[in-house]
Amino acid sequence: MTTFDDREKAFEAKFARDEEMMFRVHARRNRLLGVWAAERMGLDAAETEAYAKSVVQADFEEAGDEDVVRKLLGDLVSAGVDVDESEIRLAMDAKSVDARRQLMGEP
Repeated sequence: MTTFDDREKAFEAKFARDEEMMFRVHARRNRLLGVWAAERMGLDAAETEAYAKSVVQADFEEAGDEDVVRKLLGDLVSAGVDVDESEIRLAMDAKSVDARRQLMGEP
């Protein structure tokens, strides 16, 4: 029975590590999206950092990515940037790949 218990604990530990990594990837992706949007809005370095943090915080409003897309779209349109939802979702996909590479230590 010990072997079964050991396997169960190993699966639980792997699940916890995977969930933590997914959380970190999403947070990094959202920060990168914030920097991307801030550059499009012409914000300076301090404003960019604050804005990137606000995008990370926006992800905690509801489950899924809709809260982040809504924030980015609203802020970019308010700043006079010509952007649509599909462009934001494409950037989100690209930044997701970048975030995963950064966290995995790939170039």
